[in-house]
Parts: sequence; C-alpha cells; structure tokens
Amino acid sequence: MKSFTIEEICSKINGVLLGHTSTAITGPEQIEYATDQQITFIGNRKFAKLWDTSKACAVIVNDNIDLLPTENRAVIKVKNADIAMSDVLDLYMPESPVFEEMIHPSAVIHPAASIGEGVKIGAGCYVGKNVVLGKNVTLYPNVTILDSVTIGNETVIWSGAVVRERCVVGSYCIIHPNASIGADGFGFRPSPDGKGLVKITHIGNVIIGNGVEIGANTCIDRGKFSATIIGDGCKLDNLVQIGHNSRMGKCCIMAGSSGLAGSVTLGNGVLVGGGSCISDHVTVGNGVQVGGCSGVISNVEDGKKVLGLPAVDARDALKQWVVLRKLANES
Repeated sequence: MKSFTIEEICSKINGVLLGHTSTAITGPEQIEYATDQQITFIGNRKFAKLWDTSKACAVIVNDNIDLLPTENRAVIKVKNADIAMSDVLDLYMPESPVFEEMIHPSAVIHPAASIGEGVKIGAGCYVGKNVVLGKNVTLYPNVTILDSVTIGNETVIWSGAVVRERCVVGSYCIIHPNASIGADGFGFRPSPDGKGLVKITHIGNVIIGNGVEIGANTCIDRGKFSATIIGDGCKLDNLVQIGHNSRMGKCCIMAGSSGLAGSVTLGNGVLVGGGSCISDHVTVGNGVQVGGCSGVISNVEDGKKVLGLPAVDARDALKQWVVLRKLANES
C-alpha cells in the first residue's frame, strides 16, 4: 500500500501547509467517508462545515476558504483544490495491468499490419489487414481493430472496444471498454413498395484527433459520405452517442448519456450536460454550455448557456420554471 507524509503531498501540489499530521496518509477520499489515515478536498465553501466532523487527517482546500488545522490534522491551501486533487490521485494511482508478453500468442494479427515499436497487444485481440499501429500503442485483451485503421502513438484501447475499418484514431487517446468506433450510421427510408424500410449505406469513416478520451459503451457512427470527426482534446463520457456526419471542434466535453443526432456541428470548447440531446443538422457555437437533460433543436450562438426542453437561454428557462411553479401553487 502506498503512503506519503503530509510534507511530501504538500510539495507535490505546491501548497501552503498549516498545522501538521504525523499520520502516514494512505490515500484520498471524499470528505464524508474519509478515515483518519486519508486526505480529503474542499473546493467549495458550502462543504467547509464538514471539516469539523470529518475523520480525515488532512484536507486540501482553496486558498480563499478559511479553514484551520486541529490537533494532528493538517490543512494544505492551494489555488485550485480540484487540480490539486488530480495531482494527489496521480500519487496513489495503482499499477496498470501487466503484459507478461508484448504480443500475446493468442492475438490474431494480419501479416500486412504495421506494428510500431513498443506496441502491446493482449490476449484475444484482432488486428486486420493494412492496420497501422504507432509507437507504444496498447491494446488490452479482446480489442478488435479492423482493416486499414490507423492509430497514433501512445494511444490506449481497453478490452472489448471495436474500431471499424478505415477509421483514424490520433495519438495519446484513451478508448475505454466496449466503445464502438465506426459502426454504420442510423439511416433508413420507406421502401418504394411501402412494405418495409431501405437501409442507407454509409461509406465514410470516423476521424478522432489527438488527446481524445472516449468513455465505456460510447458509440461513434461512421459518416454517410465522408467522416464523422472528433476534434483534438475532446472528452466523451460513458454511454455517449455521436451520430453520422457530426463534427466536434477541439476540447468539447459530453457528459454521460448525452448524444448528437446526425450532421451536428459543435464549435470549440462546447460543454454538453448529461442526458442532453442535440437535433440533426444543428450548429452549436464555440464555448456554448448545454445544461443537463436539455434538448437543443435550433442553432446556438457562440458563448451562450442554454437549458430546458426545448433548450432556450438558461436565464429564460429559469424564469419560465419560476412562473410554472407559481401557477402550480395557485391552482
């Protein structure tokens, strides 16, 4: 078990130490559940009152929050407790699963695949014809990479993920278990005889930029004509759906169970809350924030905050809710 002194942790995060604890700190924990051998975090004033009743031996806190140490319990002040928390979690990060062999003998690798230096391929993986794996790519057991896929350096793909033919994945990406990259887009039309549906063929692919993280069970459909594009630095939570032909700018965030219909365009730095959906052919501008469980059915200008179903300016949505509540109370 890893443990660190309060001084070692303070040095790691460049904090200011108030008080002292002699306890060997065995890990971080949420303030309500922390034991007397754990360190916790407070990044919002409303949680400061929990310090008095917490068992934690130390706390990392924003420097604009007044909090005092107590007997054998220390306080570390930092500019941003959330960023400091990330650094502390790095200290306690468990080791990744071990590859006893760089390429497991049960992996199936086509002779025409190009495997870069330092690549690790786990048991039961399939790597198809003309696949290119860059340096230090890691494929955990049971990953499927179909023909003519290109994957950049240092990318990690976890078990059960599938990258369909002709897709492109950048460098330093993380694809979590059971993600689907490049499946057919959802396209059907009534058949001419009126007796069924005609499936629309999709001949495009998916292009994923550098530094992208894709959550477990997330699905990104291939384009109908060309490519569905995920820009550099985007972060997609678990259970996210990206429809065919959609294009995401750089550093967008989509929370769990959110989705884009076909041909949606997101600018740079868009934040989409959990459970929110954006209708087909809608353009969402740079820096837009979409509140959780919202439905965006029309274009949104740069920098706007929208909320509700259908989504409107967040301030208008809150006013509407107040009016509805008053009406409900009057009835």
